[in-house]
Amino acid sequence: MRRVPQSTYRLQLHKDFTFEDASAVADYLHRLGVSHVYSSPYLQAAPGSMHGYNVVDPGRVNEELGGEAGHKRFCERLHEAGLGQILDIVPNHMATRRQNRYWWDVLENGPSSRYATWFDIDWNMPEVRLHNKILIPVLGDQYGRVLSQNQIRIEHEAERFRARYMDNFYPIAPRSLALPLTKAAQYAENATLSFIADSLSRLPVPDAYDTEMVMSRHRDKTVIFELLHRLCNEQPSVIAAIDRAVAELNEDHDALDAFLDLQYYRLAYWRTADQDLGYRRFFDVNTLIGLRVERPHVFRATHDLVLQWLDQGVLDGVRVDHPDGLRDPKQYFERLRENAPDAWIVAEKILEPEEDLREDWPIEGTTGYDFLNFCNRLLVHEEGLSEITKTYAAFTQESVDFDDIVHEKKMNVEHELLGSDVNRLANLFVGICEGNRDRRDYTRAEIRRALREVAACFSVYRTYVVPGKDQAGNKDQNLIDQAIEEAKANRPDLDPALFDFMGDVLAWRSRGELEGEFLLRFQQFTSPVMAKGVEDTALYCFNPMIGLNEVGSAPESGGLSLEAFHDHFAKVQTSHPYTLNTLATHDTKRSDDVRARLAVLTENPGLWKSSLRKWSRANAQFKTGIYPDRNTEYFLYQTLIGTWPISAERLTAYMEKATREAKQQTSWTSQNKEFEDALRYFIEQILRSQEFLEDLEGFVSSMQTPGRINSLSQTLLKLTAPGIPDTYQGGEIWDLHLVDPDNRGVVDYDARRTMLSSLEQGTSPEEILRNFDSGLPKLWVIYKALHLRREHPEWFGADAEYSPLYARGNRKDHLVAYLRAGKVAALAPRWSLRLGEWQGTSVELPEGNWKNIFTGDSVKGGSTRVGALLERFPVALLIHETE
Repeated sequence: MRRVPQSTYRLQLHKDFTFEDASAVADYLHRLGVSHVYSSPYLQAAPGSMHGYNVVDPGRVNEELGGEAGHKRFCERLHEAGLGQILDIVPNHMATRRQNRYWWDVLENGPSSRYATWFDIDWNMPEVRLHNKILIPVLGDQYGRVLSQNQIRIEHEAERFRARYMDNFYPIAPRSLALPLTKAAQYAENATLSFIADSLSRLPVPDAYDTEMVMSRHRDKTVIFELLHRLCNEQPSVIAAIDRAVAELNEDHDALDAFLDLQYYRLAYWRTADQDLGYRRFFDVNTLIGLRVERPHVFRATHDLVLQWLDQGVLDGVRVDHPDGLRDPKQYFERLRENAPDAWIVAEKILEPEEDLREDWPIEGTTGYDFLNFCNRLLVHEEGLSEITKTYAAFTQESVDFDDIVHEKKMNVEHELLGSDVNRLANLFVGICEGNRDRRDYTRAEIRRALREVAACFSVYRTYVVPGKDQAGNKDQNLIDQAIEEAKANRPDLDPALFDFMGDVLAWRSRGELEGEFLLRFQQFTSPVMAKGVEDTALYCFNPMIGLNEVGSAPESGGLSLEAFHDHFAKVQTSHPYTLNTLATHDTKRSDDVRARLAVLTENPGLWKSSLRKWSRANAQFKTGIYPDRNTEYFLYQTLIGTWPISAERLTAYMEKATREAKQQTSWTSQNKEFEDALRYFIEQILRSQEFLEDLEGFVSSMQTPGRINSLSQTLLKLTAPGIPDTYQGGEIWDLHLVDPDNRGVVDYDARRTMLSSLEQGTSPEEILRNFDSGLPKLWVIYKALHLRREHPEWFGADAEYSPLYARGNRKDHLVAYLRAGKVAALAPRWSLRLGEWQGTSVELPEGNWKNIFTGDSVKGGSTRVGALLERFPVALLIHETE
């Protein structure tokens, strides 16, 4: 039987919030009504990791969090508090840090490493200089210049050797040590050392698939180094001779260059990563290398500890990070399900509008970005958004065609950040064309251009065609055909037959070994194209209403009708009733309360338009030349509205990140100091301008109450709609944080405990509303709804029918309402700034007596005035009382 949570609470663990700190909030979370702690990844990560996604050892618990002992106490404390646990796991990649002994072994031994099959590395790059080598793009300048400045050195301690650049260390290939050790043997006149050097030079070089030879080589290597260790301990003269040989090597740049060329890696200028990297990464992060988790032995080795915890009941489920990076996500989920049949499994799958989660994946659902975006659009007023978009276009002179912007940004990241990935795909497709006489004359340049165009035209993160099946499914077939047709229309300069042939390969109509490999790798590629082009670029450039710019969003699609909202969640109840519903995550661009406040802009677009013009005129004096540009200025004002009050420090750090992500005036890899200095100065000055601040505070004051009502509405929907509600740490009261690292700050749990105690002791809705500024109303909604779910899980489960309730009257479109299991009625307003009075608007409740758990009021079924239901508290949660 599946161990499905009733609710989750996300905790971000790191060195400043350890297992001990998390244990300390267990009682509070149980009192709040939470059923499961939802932990960020806590397998051993790189030192200092603030998120846990850069795992270096999947077989150990992170020592910085408290290690195995701390983890045991944490799990025991959760159990004592009556809490289950969900863990975020990372199957797609590992960190390339020296603490990663598997990666270190690969760098040392190349294709002969015991772990070479773990990582997604192309050992046969077309460039001879990269054959059987891993590019390490870390140097601050051209390799030769760095070498001549003595910044790369060989170090050793007895028998242990390594290369060093700045604070980066790399192992030395055993066979290459024959050179310095032979010279050292001559200096020491030591036959044993000479024997060791000869033995290292004769180590075989099998590839990773010759398992028996690889293990034999490893055994011999271990014995040789043990012998060297003993020799160094017994004869200090040997160490002195090795010191001398290594010192001479470091002083001779030609010799050092030749020695480094014998390694299984190539130290290179950091910019080379854009075009020459030979391994699959997590997006464009060079320090996160892709895993071949589709291989059974890799799956077992990287999942053994987590599967043990699931089997033992330490964990009830897992959240799977970035499944779209996997070679075959369905296969992965089937294998995970086979090993953990009772686990609750959700996937960080980003669904685009009109895209559904694959029904043949044996999982409970997504991590909730789809829910977030439906709520986001529900609160936006369509007509007001249209006016705001016109204001944006007039003020900034920027394009308001989001699709065009997305295509442009995707193409840009493919040219720059993801150039290495394009080149590897192009090499594969060249091979395919070479094997087909009708296609062999397509040039590599043409293929690269076609590849980029097709990838940029995909409307979703990826397709899921698996070579070996008869054909692509209808969903994938349609997506591929659509992308191919768009690509042909965009690039009339390229032979349309090339696009058609590429489409045949992607749809598995043209088959073969190379075709299958290309198809699988292309599907892994379109996900980072979407993530980097849209999430991390376009959503910082297209800014009419920035609250709509979220992961998986389509900000150009506008508002959402009540009918569309209800149709969607009726479908969710049927297909994935235990999916995760969230309003904020560690990756969201803005917290739920920031978005809720920004949505109010669409209810009064005229005020926004006039204020924007007034602020721009008043603050023009603080610009430095043309900086900041109008798009950045527009973005800044909306950010201030959504987050006010915000410190200059937080705002400046966020704006630096946002503008670098946008890549319009500056970027992470090519920083425009003039622009960034001007932006910092502009922020400093407007935050010192009393005139501007008074006007801003007046503007925000007018939006604060409707923004908070929006927050209560979407919170109630999260807690009662089909799915499992999740609360991001600290988000149980008003939370005005921005994208990480802003949303990873310290949470004041002492204040939250005090607030919760006041609710537990009993208080009236009027008293709660008098404490509006503290966030008490939001805490009240969460507390009451979570306890209701705990007491009556059957009212929110797979069999709990979802039935829309439609209001009647002049304000009918302002009410979002539905029934669950015929026992619970949730009622939430939207567009409250435009609402005025409910003006006779009513809703039909099923017959019987109903009690509002937020106010204690009772009401009889039948036609009921909405104004009466929402008179004492902004949202209502009614339960059917038994006779």
